[in-house]
Amino acid sequence: MVEKSQEFVVVDSDKDRKELFSKLGKLATEKRNAASMEIDLASAAEIASIINSEDQKVAREVEKKNEVIAEVIELVSDAFQVGGRLLYFGAGTSGRLGVLDAAECPPTFGTSPEQVQGFIAGGKEAMFVAQEGAEDLEENGAADVKKANVAPPDVVCGLAASGRTPYVHGAIKEAARRGCKTIMVTTVPGEQIDLTVDYLIDIPVGAEVIMGSTRMKSGTAQKMVLNMITTGAMIRQGKVYENVMVDLMLTNKKLVERSKRILMIFSEVDYDEAERLLKASGGHVKTALVMGLGDLSAQEARKHLNEHNGFVRKALLSLKE
Repeated sequence: MVEKSQEFVVVDSDKDRKELFSKLGKLATEKRNAASMEIDLASAAEIASIINSEDQKVAREVEKKNEVIAEVIELVSDAFQVGGRLLYFGAGTSGRLGVLDAAECPPTFGTSPEQVQGFIAGGKEAMFVAQEGAEDLEENGAADVKKANVAPPDVVCGLAASGRTPYVHGAIKEAARRGCKTIMVTTVPGEQIDLTVDYLIDIPVGAEVIMGSTRMKSGTAQKMVLNMITTGAMIRQGKVYENVMVDLMLTNKKLVERSKRILMIFSEVDYDEAERLLKASGGHVKTALVMGLGDLSAQEARKHLNEHNGFVRKALLSLKE
């Protein structure tokens, strides 16, 4: 889900411009990378090798933050359990990554579009064409939080490679003022962040291959973290059986056929029986799965799932007791 930020008017003083210039010069993401100093003279093969070598460092940096990411997974899962939402706020590449993660949750996990939402400075237009200046006012971020009627138990996650984006700061400050838990995902060291949040996930990926191009390592790091947060929270909500997503929405032909395959894998039924189970369940894969594995009617399968908060494994184990 993409929401639109307010119109923006930016009037900077000479002091403000110089202060921003100074801050940018200190950011790790704005440094030059020694490994790519001569990339403008490199062959295509050498360019690919340099970029790939730098990308390999990202996963190792993310690994160092597994503990806080795990805490955030629990936070988000707990919020979902009581009707809360996860709301991303970002600008540019960071904002697009938040919108992407939010948009992928409904078809993947069968969630409502409201449960995970992405807000990008500049609104829908900024997803495709950069909206220069849209990120430069804290008031725009605060306004989007107000417009979304953010309140506990909602969780607000700010996404900013540099950690300084005013739009993101404004959103987080307003969310905190409203009593919500806040998260910041950034790719500079934590000591460079001038903002108080409940959970800071700082992934210092170092200088980009191309100076300041944070769609590269920084974007990769943020995508990895968001994958971990939402996937982890959905697993904790019973959206997965073993290592298969079984709460998907049948929104296209591919997903319908994937659902039949899932039923065939776990229930050892043939194609026609898988199709019958899926129809009898009203297109609800978890219900069809419990029907097939437990030899139950759709009504009985739904009852067992409801008794075990939608967890397929727990519902099936209860049948053996």
